[in-house]
Amino acid sequence: MKKFISAVFVAAIALGAAQADAKDWKKVRIGVEGAYPPFSSVTSDGKLVGFDIDMANALCDQMKVECELVTQDWDGIIPALQARKYDAIIASMSITEERKKKVDFTNKYYQTPAKFVRKKGSGIEITKDGLKGKTVGVQRATIHDNFVTEVYGDAVEVKRYGTQDEAYLDIAAGRVDLLLADSVALEDGFLKTESGKDYEFVGPDFTDPKYFGDGAGIAIRKGEDELAEMFNAAIDAIRANGVYKSIQDKYFNFNVYGS
Repeated sequence: MKKFISAVFVAAIALGAAQADAKDWKKVRIGVEGAYPPFSSVTSDGKLVGFDIDMANALCDQMKVECELVTQDWDGIIPALQARKYDAIIASMSITEERKKKVDFTNKYYQTPAKFVRKKGSGIEITKDGLKGKTVGVQRATIHDNFVTEVYGDAVEVKRYGTQDEAYLDIAAGRVDLLLADSVALEDGFLKTESGKDYEFVGPDFTDPKYFGDGAGIAIRKGEDELAEMFNAAIDAIRANGVYKSIQDKYFNFNVYGS
């Protein structure tokens, strides 16, 4: 009898601890970059705008939680999540095996290929010989940085930037020969602007999961399974009820979710 009572007592303690640890999500703090148009940027009056920003707000609405957006430089975006500065990251972060060692991910919420940009008339081709001696600009600590360093690092000089906007300024000033980044970010953030009118895409779409992962997902701290499930359910819901498409169509004229 004593053993039975002890077992019940231990089980009750365990259940109470689990309930104490379970978080009642009424507010979710989301880390965003704010320097990656059209996915996220800050207007002249300090307002956060972009596809990632609208997605974050729509997902919070669907989950019926208060949404607090916290801007964070890309270099420190995962460490700040681990330090509990916020609860999740919605910042066009690709789901890669390397990042999975540090954080958990939801399912993807969009997927677009990477591409190179060159100056029109430059004649640069995306081969080892064509790139030999060229300088390629990338945002530091991104999948694009990893890819160009590993695949073309013996042929090119890689110049790394804290933000994508800094890379745009340098190619327009002639300080790099090419950029590699997400194709949508390059098109909307550079090629469609006055500064980018003399530049163009070159080479194939790059989508190899080894380097580019399985689409952009929402990063959360290891073990926050309940929050991941909430986000996954919300992604499915807004894709089903038309909210996702309305956000997508605001920024893009194609299916940004991918296959």
